[in-house]
Amino acid sequence: MSLLDLAPVVPVVVVDDASTAVPLARALVAGGLPVIEVTLRTPAALDAIRRIAAEVPEAVVGAGTVRTPGDVEAAVEAGSRFLVSPGTTPALLAALLAGGVPFLPGAATASEAMSLAERGVRELKFFPAEAAGGAAFLKSLSGPLPDVRFCPTGGITPANAPAYLALPNVGCVGGSWLTPADALAAGDYARVEKLATEAAALRG
Repeated sequence: MSLLDLAPVVPVVVVDDASTAVPLARALVAGGLPVIEVTLRTPAALDAIRRIAAEVPEAVVGAGTVRTPGDVEAAVEAGSRFLVSPGTTPALLAALLAGGVPFLPGAATASEAMSLAERGVRELKFFPAEAAGGAAFLKSLSGPLPDVRFCPTGGITPANAPAYLALPNVGCVGGSWLTPADALAAGDYARVEKLATEAAALRG
């Protein structure tokens, strides 16, 4: 099954303290969102991925903000089951293709999507979604690029997510609203689970 079809929303998570990773992942899974993207934006990220992979086997944990071949290697070594990049360079694409796990390379234009499709990559991250044209832009791509599917991320909210999820070329959306920093700081994983449950129901 495609990564895009596992859940309607992929939580995009920034982990500052790796000790929160396991209870956070368990709350998201309990809420119905098993696919978890941990962004490589903090020193704790790789350790967080390692812990989730080891202790929450029902979660499909991956790495986001993958920018270099070194990131690919480190993320896969830590146990990432998928990789997500904000954009795509030739060197990064070569590393992703060789990485051995599914990946969603970033694209924000028709030309970028076509270039990736030429390499056989037809499941992409659309980033930054709202700033790059939003649901209207993706709708306009579905005609000329019917074989390319997207996970839009960037500016996605519970309010605008349904418009994206209704599009034929959108499999899921990425959202950072599911793990509020204040909830993580307070250890309020019940709130995280509630947000996940609501997000899992966005595509009825």
